[in-house]
Amino acid sequence: MNNKIYHIIAIVTAAIWGTTFISSKILLQEGLSPAMIMTLRFAMAYICMLPFMRKGEIFCPNLKDELLMMLLGISGGSLYFLFENTALVYTLASNVAIIIAATPLLTTLAVHLISRQERVERSMYLYSLLSLFGVGLVVFNGEFILKLNPLGDILTLGAAVMWVIYSIVVLYLQSRYAPLMITRKVFFYGVVTLIPYFIFAEPFDISIETLSKPIVAGNLLYLGILASLICYWTWNMVIEKLGAVHATNYLYINPIVAMITAHVVLNERITPLAVIGTVLILSGVYLAERGKQKSNEIQSAASEQV
Repeated sequence: MNNKIYHIIAIVTAAIWGTTFISSKILLQEGLSPAMIMTLRFAMAYICMLPFMRKGEIFCPNLKDELLMMLLGISGGSLYFLFENTALVYTLASNVAIIIAATPLLTTLAVHLISRQERVERSMYLYSLLSLFGVGLVVFNGEFILKLNPLGDILTLGAAVMWVIYSIVVLYLQSRYAPLMITRKVFFYGVVTLIPYFIFAEPFDISIETLSKPIVAGNLLYLGILASLICYWTWNMVIEKLGAVHATNYLYINPIVAMITAHVVLNERITPLAVIGTVLILSGVYLAERGKQKSNEIQSAASEQV
């Protein structure tokens, strides 16, 4: 498959994840809790993947890798969503969006400092900051409201760190396991590690009547099949092909799609400042990928001369 295809897949995946905020908001209005939404969408995705599980793929061949798979379920599933959604109780949604948007920059730093599998150019930091500034304009959408809340902001930072850990661990496991198996493990451990939360913090109490509502069933199917089953699989594949740094850089597209979707579905307004922010985000993402292509061309030319 042409390498450009994976860039397109990354863009589409990030765009779909940008719409999940609206689906989740609708489900919250219907009485579902954030933990219930996450559990139902992951459980649905896991069940749909069972027919594709091959013999010998139930467990990893060694305990270390199985524990790393559990870490994926925690960092990319249970703890990520619990941190992010609990933070909304203590701090503003704009704070959460801005801190979560720093994930690509944090991933770049982590890959540079922890993992030596990817070369990180200095320009990547500048382009990432450009996109991050654009995210700020999109999130505030013309209304600058920033109220610091230590607990809420720390929880949000915890969610961002969880996704960085997820990206690094996927990068480590991708050489030995197929993206489909990694994705299935994420869903399984994401659900299993939430069981203590439902036992001690919030009982899992939802009626069949609520689940049978077309608006609830439709949004859960969207989140479970498209946003979870398909998108986690494509994202793990994209990380394998493009690397964690450049794949995660496309997550800057999330707020743009969320803004447009909220405008269409919830009639939320879009200000000129948000449009400028959109241009900055897209410029940062474009320049980052263009810089990578030039770097690869220089390396290829140098290797041919040797």
